[in-house]
Amino acid sequence: MDGDYVIGGVFPIHLYAQTVEHNYTTVPEPLKCTGSINGHGLHFSRAMVFAIEEINNSTKLLPGIRLGYQIYDSCASVPIAVHVAFQLSNGLDPEFYTRDNCSKSGTVMAVVGESDSTPSITISRIIGSFNIPQVSYYATCACLSNKRQYPNFFRTIPSDHFQAAALANLVKHFGWTWIGAVRSDSDYGNNGMASFLEVAHKEGICVEYSESFYRTNPRSRIQRVADVIRRSTAMVVVAFAASGDMRILLEELSREPSPPRQWIGSESWITHPDMLKFTFCDGAIGFGIQKSVIPGLRNFLLDLSPTTVAASPILTEFWESAFNCRLEKSAATDKNVCDGTEDIQKLQSSYTDTSQLRITNMVYKAVYAIAHAIHNAVCQETNSTTQCDRISSIEPKQVLTHLKKVNFSQNGYPVSFDANGDPVATYELVNWQKSESGSIVLVTVGQYDASLPLGQEFHINRNITWVEGRTQVPVSVCTDSCPKGTHKVLQKGKPICCYDCVPCPEGEISNATDSTDCFPCPNEFWPNAEKDTCFPKPVEFLSFSEILGIILATFSVGGACLAIITATIFFQHRTSPIVRANNSELSFLLLFSLTLCFLCSLTFIGAPSEWSCMLRHTAFGITFVLCISCVLGKTMVVLMAFKATLPGSNVMKWFGPTQQRMTVLSFTFIQVLICTVWLIVSPPFPVKNFTIYKERIILECALGSAIGFWAVLGYIGLLAVFCFVLAVLARKLPDNFNEAKFITFSMLIFCAVWITFIPAYVSSPGKFTVAVEIFAILASSFGLILCIFAPKCFIILFKPEKNTKKHLMNKNQS
Repeated sequence: MDGDYVIGGVFPIHLYAQTVEHNYTTVPEPLKCTGSINGHGLHFSRAMVFAIEEINNSTKLLPGIRLGYQIYDSCASVPIAVHVAFQLSNGLDPEFYTRDNCSKSGTVMAVVGESDSTPSITISRIIGSFNIPQVSYYATCACLSNKRQYPNFFRTIPSDHFQAAALANLVKHFGWTWIGAVRSDSDYGNNGMASFLEVAHKEGICVEYSESFYRTNPRSRIQRVADVIRRSTAMVVVAFAASGDMRILLEELSREPSPPRQWIGSESWITHPDMLKFTFCDGAIGFGIQKSVIPGLRNFLLDLSPTTVAASPILTEFWESAFNCRLEKSAATDKNVCDGTEDIQKLQSSYTDTSQLRITNMVYKAVYAIAHAIHNAVCQETNSTTQCDRISSIEPKQVLTHLKKVNFSQNGYPVSFDANGDPVATYELVNWQKSESGSIVLVTVGQYDASLPLGQEFHINRNITWVEGRTQVPVSVCTDSCPKGTHKVLQKGKPICCYDCVPCPEGEISNATDSTDCFPCPNEFWPNAEKDTCFPKPVEFLSFSEILGIILATFSVGGACLAIITATIFFQHRTSPIVRANNSELSFLLLFSLTLCFLCSLTFIGAPSEWSCMLRHTAFGITFVLCISCVLGKTMVVLMAFKATLPGSNVMKWFGPTQQRMTVLSFTFIQVLICTVWLIVSPPFPVKNFTIYKERIILECALGSAIGFWAVLGYIGLLAVFCFVLAVLARKLPDNFNEAKFITFSMLIFCAVWITFIPAYVSSPGKFTVAVEIFAILASSFGLILCIFAPKCFIILFKPEKNTKKHLMNKNQS
């Protein structure tokens, strides 16, 4: 249709082009479209005509200006799209010139189209050289947002960049980490899938396979893609494909039963009415352009009179195909003549379907966007009236400039373009659900608005029906989630979503599912059995409440009581010969020191503190030296007593009671001096030992200075050895009750205990180190009291007849 300003339109009214064989000897035949009419393409082209007529009848937009149009069929073919692009750039073909229009250029002001991305790229590269703006209603390839390559390109449908991000967020939202991917082998499919995979990889989603195909591929190629889908382990399949390509693939899948798959579709096919016949895809979800309402469009589409149809070869072909008859002037001979009873009002086809009007509204907005750009270029507002100049001509470049600035609403739908020529991305989340009749219907279940803040773009407002009518979200993972207490270890040669769940090593936990690593508990904590929580480690020390502590404490108190009882017996019989025979004063001092030795072992039981650590070692060292000093004094008394019986010997005057006391005090003072230096320089202190046991804490006393500890023990050992040597020397002295023999046995036991103590002490772990030390104290103390005092008590209590001076001097013959 002619007009003051002409808008071009390119639509795939046919889906296939005739294949031309070039022999390079004759001029090839012109390119022709083949196949039946594409109802959607015809529908879109008629929607453009409707919008232009609506604008021409408007008094607000371009008043007094008449828009014309040139609409071409691209046949969804790139070669034909190239031919169309040159026709749009050059102007009308000669047969379209009229007498009134001879003086005007036939160049279009702008072009609406094409539907596919690849033909749109072709057209944009050609007409862009002439600064002719192009507004696509269906080309979504993100590559077309590149203004350096496509400066003249705009679109009313969102870029696949947003759709790819929305699909990736959808997959992540439902926890699918193991998916399959198929795409059209075209700019739309390849670029869209590349954008999706890029976002999916960032979100941690793995792809088992990624296959491409095209509707013109051999059937073997389509079969191979279908077999990959059937054999795969991924439950979810993301399909970024054009509707024509997807139809071919689904037809191939329908020929042979395959495992159920949850389909995730791009807007090109997920909202296409013709795809709903594939019922095995029920539960499919995807993003589609928002539904819309265009008042008056349905009436316009159905207002096809026989005269109008007969005047248009395209409408004639559509009419004959829809009603399976031929018009009188038609060249078709294989059909009956149409008898006039054909009623387009009752026709159910993609041409007459106005229930959704998703892409149709994109065509409608594209025409209005161009009209607003022309309006802003030729019209001016003066005194509340609009004056438009229809005489002066404008260039497409001016329309291009004004097209970048358009911002309006039509029927409540906003229209504007960003710096890349893209609109604000808004989608509906649609779900294929089975109706009561068993057919598939499209149900809107959510929204996606890229203009909202990050994390708020995605919203689901009703229940989704999944594959096979399930209500539970299907699971599509390579490996089930790793529970708490385990971590993921990647399987060799597999994607990152395929892993083994390995229990955390000793001392480490993971408190979240799908943990990539375990982390150690703090020093004073240890994992529970499930290795998902750190609990405080039990603190272990030799306590009075445990059996071992009770036994040792009982023996300690019992030994002290035994020493007190012995002292009581000795005190009651202090005048008897057997008590007086070996310096009763040293005997009482020895019993007192043994009592302290027994009691000092109690300081080793219980929770170590700063004072108890210092007390236990020093008390043990000093009391044992006091004890050994008394035994040494008694040994020396026995030895010196018999030496004094020799003629002319006055040894005893140098080893009287005063000298004995001084000897004991001197030996004890040296130990006190050693302990004092130890406590001043580096005293023992309580410490938590984390090294012996990983799962519990040993509360113990650190020595502070190992030299001080071994000096205390060494000094005790030195006195014990000295005492043992003297006792051995005096063991055969002529006395019926020779105390030196018993001292020899007691020192033998004492030395044996403390010699075995050293390796046992070093090798015993934790609280058993303390138990070994207590055992050594008690064993040596019991050895002393039993060997030295038990025979005397036995005679005092049970053999009083032997408690005489004569018997002791061995003057009575047995």
